[in-house]
Amino acid sequence: MTSPPARSLARGLAVGVVVWVGLALLHLPSPSLFAGLTAGAVLALGSPQAPRLPRWSVVLAQALVGVTIGETVTLSALRQIAADWPSVVVVTVATLLLSLLGGVILARLHPISLATGLFSMAAGGASGITSVAEELGADARVVSILQYLRVLLVLVTLPLVVGLVFHPQTGQGAGAASGAGGADGSCGGWLTSLAFVAVSVGAGLLVARLVPVSTFTLIGPLAVAGGLTLWGGLGPTRTPTVLVALAMLAIGLQVGVKFTRDSVRAIGRLLPAGLVLVAALLVLCGLLGWVLSRVTGVDPLTTYLATTPGGLFAVLATATDSGAEPTYVFAVQLARLLAILALAPLLACWLRARRPWRARSPSTNDRTVSPSGRRADRS
Repeated sequence: MTSPPARSLARGLAVGVVVWVGLALLHLPSPSLFAGLTAGAVLALGSPQAPRLPRWSVVLAQALVGVTIGETVTLSALRQIAADWPSVVVVTVATLLLSLLGGVILARLHPISLATGLFSMAAGGASGITSVAEELGADARVVSILQYLRVLLVLVTLPLVVGLVFHPQTGQGAGAASGAGGADGSCGGWLTSLAFVAVSVGAGLLVARLVPVSTFTLIGPLAVAGGLTLWGGLGPTRTPTVLVALAMLAIGLQVGVKFTRDSVRAIGRLLPAGLVLVAALLVLCGLLGWVLSRVTGVDPLTTYLATTPGGLFAVLATATDSGAEPTYVFAVQLARLLAILALAPLLACWLRARRPWRARSPSTNDRTVSPSGRRADRS
């Protein structure tokens, strides 16, 4: 990271710490990511030249995010997907089409690239999509804000909808999302967990070097971690919480340091349309859950939680506590998450192929809106 002025660095660190502590006290998701995002933005706005994170730190952060996703894979979830695969496929495809349609509409309404619109509205895998957005040809600033706006809306509306619509008896489950593994790093010994992370990251990044696809820095470790989790030979393992927090912090910084006054103004114009589209996506996914319940006979609360566009761990915690079927919820959510992460590089390649003559450079990747505010050439 290039050295910003000392005063700007101090402000960034102070603001980041305050945001991290505040969000943690409110029990909101990914407080370190938002802390990094805020601190990076303060650094960028207070520096004559936006600082950059070293490439290795970004790759390592992406790999750790992949491991945290891979460690949630369970045999029961895979069996559930296999037993009820037609409905899972239909729900996954329908949700993806709805989110992609929202991305197209957003790109039509505002001067952003089609890639930025599509990945901003992708329903699921917020941390994964955000961490590789720039490599996919999208504006990471726009993608991160709209992705986490979606997650925030899911988390805010979840207790309201579940309580007012379904009236469940809470306290029927034991821990948050126990069927998918706890989110903390207490499972197993530290040495075993660190070995699990080291093998997953090392082998996964080795696979990523052999596969010329940008998102394999995330998918490679995800696949290795998922395989190790299903094998179970290492016993119960979980990525240490401190490593997850540092990875999210790095991803937040990676995005935050790209914020300039021009980019903030551009994103501000996007927020009203983005908010409406995200809210519409939540409503349509809820209707999709109702249809799924009618077709499969699964209880409506379970299908509603299974089709929420994001907020995986909060959704699983709610399913466990409210008497829904967390395995079914996790199966559908996991299927969509893996589909999005697998589809992202293919979609990026297709978007690039639409304009093969466009010269791509770091500067064109970083900017979707010109300084004059005119519509940039769409990817």
